[in-house]
Amino acid sequence: MWRSFIPDDKEALMASAPFSAHYWSAVEAISPKDARAVQNERLQEQLAYLSAHSAFYRTKFAEHGVDVTKVRTVEDLAGLPFTEKQELRDSLTAAPPLGNHVAADQADIVQIQASSGTTGSPSYVGLTRSDIDVWCELGARALYANGFRPGDRLLHGFGMSKGFVGGIPVVQMAQYMGIVDIPIGAEAGADRLLRVQADQRPSALIGTPNFLAHLAEQAPSIVGLPAHELGVRAISVGGEPGGGLPAVRNKLEALWGATSREMLGGTDIACIYWGECEAGDGMHFLSPDLMVAELIDPDTDELIEPVDGAQGELVYTALRRQASPLLRFRTRDHVVVTGTDCACGRTGYKVRCIGRTDDMLIVRGINLFPSAVKQLVSELTPATTGEMRIRADFEGHSTQRPLPLVVEHANGLTAEQQSELRTTIEQRVRSALNVKTVVDLVPDGTLKRPDHVKVALIERVNS
Repeated sequence: MWRSFIPDDKEALMASAPFSAHYWSAVEAISPKDARAVQNERLQEQLAYLSAHSAFYRTKFAEHGVDVTKVRTVEDLAGLPFTEKQELRDSLTAAPPLGNHVAADQADIVQIQASSGTTGSPSYVGLTRSDIDVWCELGARALYANGFRPGDRLLHGFGMSKGFVGGIPVVQMAQYMGIVDIPIGAEAGADRLLRVQADQRPSALIGTPNFLAHLAEQAPSIVGLPAHELGVRAISVGGEPGGGLPAVRNKLEALWGATSREMLGGTDIACIYWGECEAGDGMHFLSPDLMVAELIDPDTDELIEPVDGAQGELVYTALRRQASPLLRFRTRDHVVVTGTDCACGRTGYKVRCIGRTDDMLIVRGINLFPSAVKQLVSELTPATTGEMRIRADFEGHSTQRPLPLVVEHANGLTAEQQSELRTTIEQRVRSALNVKTVVDLVPDGTLKRPDHVKVALIERVNS
């Protein structure tokens, strides 16, 4: 019998976790029929909560003529308006500190997190103690799928400062799971992190894929050992697209001698709520009891059935949220569905994040995600280092000219080999993505390596 997460029943829940050697929670293997029944019930409860406690949503419902008592099922969500990121920014500006969309008493809010602000001004999210428990449960399911286990020691390679959700909330998730977190943080730099890894030998590692690859490459010069001799067993990567690409995964696993799996989350809904299992072919949706995930066409706003190969934007509705609950929140995360069943037994469909719809470029009428170019460049290692940047010498997101692409080549290539590599990259991008590029090869080490900030694959230059 599957166990639903009920904040008031935390002690009973934790007494049964992990549910098995394969799942943190039996909800991960719930039948679609049972999942929908739970979602329908909790959706009605959440809508009633929004009507009673959120001035933001009361106004929004009135403006759109929404009678929440008539919303009975998840299918009815399609008739409700989306919540946009700009609306939340406007709400925060109009009613600081947490906006008109805050739905809990200030006295009940015990923690405030902030977004990175990479797509605009930072957003602030309030959490009650119940909200923290829900975030921890969501994250535990994903990290368990990624291979983390109670008793592990975890080296924390996400940023610990600025209120980012990859910081303290991940520490809380680890502790919730019975994992010992070592909260050094990416800001400490490669030297500090690697020395702690060498001293403490934690078995688990978390961070962005580019930063963790950078750490591994620095290990011999800093601690005198290759990364694969430093004791890491399991790696969880997220925070930027690409962690699940075969070339990126293979590089991380070879460098660290560990499994590498991907997870996905955000600030506005929860820190982590998708997690990749041992199959390694996409991240499962793991928490139908705590949120609803919809897939939409970002151009038409129409729903898309999450079948194998489908692509679209993820939209979320929280089902057990008190302080900052959101309804049909548009994430701008563009994903492709990689499967609807799995040998692991989890019933949530699987996705890969291609990029953000607001990062997408249009090159001579062709939609292009930077992560797709990154994948092609990474597949050409060791001739390339895998590092690349799109040098956007145009305004906005559209150009009619060939796309300028800067790619690092490996040391030791002759001029002839560099010329052949340049041609190969241009031909592969043209063949695979139908986009013409002009490639500028630069030596290894030219492009700035990642720190605790997400890697930006697009560099804006004066046009």
